[in-house]
Amino acid sequence: MEEHRAVRESAGVFDISHMGKFVFKGKTLVEQFQTLVPSDLSRLQAGEGQYTVLLEEEGGIIDDFIFYYQGEDVSGQQRGVAIVNAGNRNRDKAWLLEHLKTSAVPTADTVAFQDRTQSKILMAIQGPKAIEFLQPFVRADLNDVPRFGHIETTTLGQPGFFARTGYTGEDGFEIMVDQPIGKVLWQSLVDAGVMPCGLGARDTLRLEAGLALHGQDIDRTTTPIEAGLKWLVHKGKGDYIGKSVLDAQRRNGVERKLVGLKMDDRRIARHGYPVLVDGKAIGEITSGGPSPTLGYPIALAYVPPEFAKSGTALQVEIRGKVYGATVVKKPFYRRSS
Repeated sequence: MEEHRAVRESAGVFDISHMGKFVFKGKTLVEQFQTLVPSDLSRLQAGEGQYTVLLEEEGGIIDDFIFYYQGEDVSGQQRGVAIVNAGNRNRDKAWLLEHLKTSAVPTADTVAFQDRTQSKILMAIQGPKAIEFLQPFVRADLNDVPRFGHIETTTLGQPGFFARTGYTGEDGFEIMVDQPIGKVLWQSLVDAGVMPCGLGARDTLRLEAGLALHGQDIDRTTTPIEAGLKWLVHKGKGDYIGKSVLDAQRRNGVERKLVGLKMDDRRIARHGYPVLVDGKAIGEITSGGPSPTLGYPIALAYVPPEFAKSGTALQVEIRGKVYGATVVKKPFYRRSS
């Protein structure tokens, strides 16, 4: 609770070094990635990022991740970074190596791939005062970096990658640096008054922000259209894996939608609990927990479209008993500025 409040009111820092860190380079990098994701990466300018997903042919989500486009170097090689979920790193790596044309050194039609998960520290400083705490240790002006923007600059005299992204619903930066400088930067932030936070707080924060967790809210059995991620499926984009399924769902609709629920009392709905209407199961909770900011339990659940409208009264079965819940708009919490 203390860590959660620190992020909402001031700043907290998370060690997320377990996440996968992939680095790419090649003249056909964006062109090759275009066939793997539903988002149009050709729109990206140097220093911009795109939240997107890797898809199966059936439209299921292999993983969600952020692709950071770093632009071209002096030799015309496109550079990019992808940060993927820790539990999916090995599968993502195998999938990418299978579908991308890669080589140790980029050629005219191949890209070089590096997995820097073990060699780099990744941390996230999040909260309304994140920049205030981080700026003294960074050479570049962090206020100049837009949301989902990123830069390469120096921290404590050493090079680092700084992205204005996060998983908490607050402003802040995700920082990738070499291990020695990462440890110094972490301790410097803590000594300056930033609260060190764990993954428990990260989960309550992301749930309040309505952000999906792969393996619970989204997975290989769910599509972006069903999961409320239609906004990352760009219209007019060329062919990509899973496109025919998503196009059909756009035309014909879906059989279920991911919705937000506010519990009517203090009971907490957990992953896997049935969602009911008139005693009949019509869906399932994917994520649920207390909302320290709002003061009541919240949850995410898949339900048929006819029950997805805000204000719809539903029920959740918790340990054999039935409790009321109401469909509400996502996100549950949105920062004021």
